[in-house]
Amino acid sequence: MFGFKKKNTTDVAAQQKAVIEPKSNTKRWVIRISAGVIGIYLLVCIVVGMYWSNEPEMFSVKENAQQAAVALQLDPQNLPVGFTTVETLKRVVSTVIHKPGGYLNNDMFPPGLWLDNIPSWEIGVLKQTRDMTLAMQRAFSRSQSQSSENINLSKAFENFSTEPTRWLFPAAEERYQNGINFLTAYEKQLLNPDDSNGKFYARADNLAAWLGLVETQLGSISQRLSASVGQQSAELSAKDITDDPSAKEKIDKTPWLQIDNVFYEARGQAWALAHLLRAVEIDFQDILAKKGALVSIRQIIRDLEATQQSIWSPVILNGSGFGFWANHSLVMASYISRANAAVIDLRRLLEQG
Repeated sequence: MFGFKKKNTTDVAAQQKAVIEPKSNTKRWVIRISAGVIGIYLLVCIVVGMYWSNEPEMFSVKENAQQAAVALQLDPQNLPVGFTTVETLKRVVSTVIHKPGGYLNNDMFPPGLWLDNIPSWEIGVLKQTRDMTLAMQRAFSRSQSQSSENINLSKAFENFSTEPTRWLFPAAEERYQNGINFLTAYEKQLLNPDDSNGKFYARADNLAAWLGLVETQLGSISQRLSASVGQQSAELSAKDITDDPSAKEKIDKTPWLQIDNVFYEARGQAWALAHLLRAVEIDFQDILAKKGALVSIRQIIRDLEATQQSIWSPVILNGSGFGFWANHSLVMASYISRANAAVIDLRRLLEQG
């Protein structure tokens, strides 16, 4: 009779298990390694992000101009009018694009993608940069309204007006660097006495024109800071009668997630403006002394520098007016408002005959 050997099912199961186990072990190790790599990457991003979130320190405007003068083989004690302002503006923009982490507003990957405080600070600095460049183009470099504009300053303003979030070629920071290069070209014109188009007119009306732009920026950011707790305003009905009971009331309040952004934008504007005012104090010293305005401009600078004090809280607090928690936005608004009021008074003083 033919006999049939019975297949050992135990051996087959063991063989299958031996084949499956290496595959499952390999899969587990891949998952563990991937999780470890991602964890290390996130940890590094957090540490680097904390380092990048440190705001740049204030710098000495006078020393910065003197160092630039030495590099150009100029007498650091006898600088041309306008040289300090141009060098300060160049240093301010350079700080934005060359600080730790570089320019962050257009970052597409962590940790820059996650950060919002320093990008808001950058926007604040850029706003004051554009206003100063515009004032130089329209006023400081022109002897009268019918004078031709300086092409280098026009190109600088055009580059500084680039959208902050632009990341395609050329990226925003490349355009801002081009703006610095055009400022350098204008500076060379200042140093050339034979260049009739390279002038810097330190007149009272020119300075007042720039202060008008400063006044607008400070007034706007002060209102946005104050809106952290909500401001009640009335929209009049079609009858346009103030005591009409049908007048609609609304609350203007900064969204909770935008409070720290507005705060750091204000810090950026104050940081840039404090440096630019110190430069203006040097280049416009004669006219400021003649108008008795040196004390006024120094008071504005002190108020702006007070906004750069260290923040000891890990987050920007938004407590009520007289509540238990602080309201950092209102404290910042108080300094900005004082500076803005002084700017208005200084502008009026300069406009007087």
